[in-house]
Amino acid sequence: MKRSVADVIAEYGPLDKTEQVHGVSYDGENVWVAAGTRLDALDPDSGKRRRSLDVPAHAGTAFDGKHLFQIADNLIRKIDPASGQVLATIPTPGGEGDNSGLAWAEGSLWVGQYRGRKIHQIDPDSGKILRTIESSRFVTGVTWVEGQLWHGTLEDERSDLRRIDPDTGDVLEQLDMPPGITVSGLESDGKDRFFCGGGRSGKLRTVKRPIPPRSPAA
Repeated sequence: MKRSVADVIAEYGPLDKTEQVHGVSYDGENVWVAAGTRLDALDPDSGKRRRSLDVPAHAGTAFDGKHLFQIADNLIRKIDPASGQVLATIPTPGGEGDNSGLAWAEGSLWVGQYRGRKIHQIDPDSGKILRTIESSRFVTGVTWVEGQLWHGTLEDERSDLRRIDPDTGDVLEQLDMPPGITVSGLESDGKDRFFCGGGRSGKLRTVKRPIPPRSPAA
């Protein structure tokens, strides 16, 4: 396993009127932050709020290219990001309060379970669990980027970001967050940045994603 210290390249906040950052997602233009009673769309470069949607937002957030998905209580809501209208709901795979991260990939939703130390792949229409990946630490945010599955952890007041084998759950790479910095939500910009929710700090941080150099063409 490759292990290094996370490179925190930006920090925003504490965000205005945000007691805790829960889920984090990215739609290509906005970073969406779950702030308990609302979803905020932030500028990814400045952290400034652009607009808000009045929906319950207590845990993970995801974007499928058209819709937002948001965990609150024991439901995942499918939301129109333009109007904030809830279009559909499905049950969460874990008990209320233990669902954490949320991501979209391969036509499925991926739900982190905090104390359950699991990531579930679920059907976005029915909520049926398709498979489960075990983790060795409490799971917070979940994201996919370029075929890689990453998740955040939070245990004993310390966090790291882990790239894991989606078949076995084995940790392939680990980025240790600096002392005092914890991770709630996690999302990739699809390139070289991770957006990390800062939990009760009310902050949003950007972490550089390590990208191995490409081999020269033969």
